[in-house]
Amino acid sequence: MPVSGPAYPVNLLLTGRRVLVVGGGTVAVEKIQGLLAAEAVVHVVATVVSEAVRDLAVTWEERPYRRDEVVGYRLAVACTDDPAANQAVFDDGESAGIWVNAADDPERCAYTLPARLDQGRLLVTVSTAGHSPALASWLRDQLAGQLGPEYDILIDLLAEGRARLVAQGRPTLGADWRSALDSGMLDLVRAGRIDEAREQLHSALAPAEPSPSVFHP
Repeated sequence: MPVSGPAYPVNLLLTGRRVLVVGGGTVAVEKIQGLLAAEAVVHVVATVVSEAVRDLAVTWEERPYRRDEVVGYRLAVACTDDPAANQAVFDDGESAGIWVNAADDPERCAYTLPARLDQGRLLVTVSTAGHSPALASWLRDQLAGQLGPEYDILIDLLAEGRARLVAQGRPTLGADWRSALDSGMLDLVRAGRIDEAREQLHSALAPAEPSPSVFHP
């Protein structure tokens, strides 16, 4: 049966995990490139496997999809031009508990793929729950003009600050990260004043000084 309802966003860790892609055309190339960037192990099945797919770091078979073939994979993508084939992949995935995405067909998706913006280790995604990929891509491009390489440096500083708290035996969840980020750190990073940004972070995360006790004789 079709899957619908509110989405629960996650980032899947696919390094070394097997993913099946059913389809060998232009859309398949786009999906495969994203999967390979996540270090997934991709196998492609399609009645026609394009040269562009064959040039990617995948294994492939040029034949129709076989029923229940999704079993044994962690994830699957159906991107053929045959609705019946896409339906079969989705149905088999539902039966086997395998997450399936059917490209441009939200009714045949157990998960959807957001538009993504990678800026170093910063990953920003935009999703419309599969209803308007065009809007998601447009918004992603709008954000791309605002998020530069300075954010990757900021990630380094924040990770350093987090490690410092751990080394001091202090909790990281209760730290006032928002004050640190609102302190002008990003502007300092953009200006190349990294050491000053680091000091701003340390100052914002410093433990509060205990209030002096007042003795009344």
